[in-house]
Amino acid sequence: MMLEGWRWYGPDDPVSLDDVRQAGASDIVSALHQVPIGEAWTRKAVEERKNFIERGQPGRSQLTWSVVESIPIPDDVKRLGAKATRSIETWIASMEAVAAAGIKIICYNFMPVVDWCRTDLEWELPNGARAMRFDQDRFAAFELHILKRPAAIQEYSPEQQARAKKLFEQMSQADIDYLVMVIASALPGSTTEPMTIPQFRDRLETYRDVTPKILRQHLAEFLGRVTPVAEQLGVSLTLHPDDPPRPLFGLPRVASSADDYQALFDAVPSKANGICLCTGSLGVRAENDLPAMAERFGPRIAFAHLRATKREADGLSFYESDHLDGDVDMVAVLKALLKALLKENARRSPDRQIVFRPDHGHRMLDDLAATKRTNPGYTAIGRLRGLAELRGAIRAIEHH
Repeated sequence: MMLEGWRWYGPDDPVSLDDVRQAGASDIVSALHQVPIGEAWTRKAVEERKNFIERGQPGRSQLTWSVVESIPIPDDVKRLGAKATRSIETWIASMEAVAAAGIKIICYNFMPVVDWCRTDLEWELPNGARAMRFDQDRFAAFELHILKRPAAIQEYSPEQQARAKKLFEQMSQADIDYLVMVIASALPGSTTEPMTIPQFRDRLETYRDVTPKILRQHLAEFLGRVTPVAEQLGVSLTLHPDDPPRPLFGLPRVASSADDYQALFDAVPSKANGICLCTGSLGVRAENDLPAMAERFGPRIAFAHLRATKREADGLSFYESDHLDGDVDMVAVLKALLKALLKENARRSPDRQIVFRPDHGHRMLDDLAATKRTNPGYTAIGRLRGLAELRGAIRAIEHH
């Protein structure tokens, strides 16, 4: 069974719970964003938020807080692994508080320094709607001429360097400030904190000796500590892929491909160790076969982000496309997920479910109004459209 979820940022979210109900979603994906990173969530705080979501508006259609996205993993866990004892114990305490409230799916990521990264939040599409975009030349201009990362010049060809320099020279101070804000200032849903450029440089320096092998080992050590507790609590831990799925700023990335996930499952075979299938993130990488991944890892998928991206001519730039378009064969992904559910239900898990949410919608229609506050990627109308398209595809597949 596929349950329709919706990312909701709490009482201050410009999208209300009634908006979610009217979109037709039943399951809420949320977190205690007000709690500082590295501080334990309390049972009281979790219960208060759960009550607000599920019982705060008597007489309204029932909503269920079924997924936590995310309990942030502190930076020292990524740098030190099992040695970050206090941070891991604090994370476990948060997981226990969540499980005590009956929430059994937790999504998290293991991206160092920055979470998901874009260079444009309001890129205009041919139909007048706005989408998020990652422009490789703008990113290079940021790295080479704003951040001025010393080793970056070795990672760009002379042609790329020339384009980045030309682009930077054409930027106004407002353009530069905007790019810094977009890349360094923690986008909605980020589990890292806003940084100034000097702070950004300092954080990068702390990872100077952290290789992909070391980061992967630290992730395995973290899971080695938390998955036994998760198993006891009946919690599924779902690792969100890197976004975009390749190294950035010289930092290692360890959740970008099927091989990355297989290595993780081999290292930590616990049934609590799972994947958040984010088709948009993984779909940026051309060699990632999303339908094959959905089928291969079906038993480990409890949560899915369904969206599509469109790669541009250089193979590195991309933008957020409509949910059923772009480079992701969404219908094939949905078929694979439903097939995996049918297999599991027939074998050993008759009540097996996957919560999905329409990820990153376009800013469109009334959400384009200058006076309307929206979160980039998390507008009401764009996600409403995405959910409707996904729902229609799922029902057509089920009927067939």
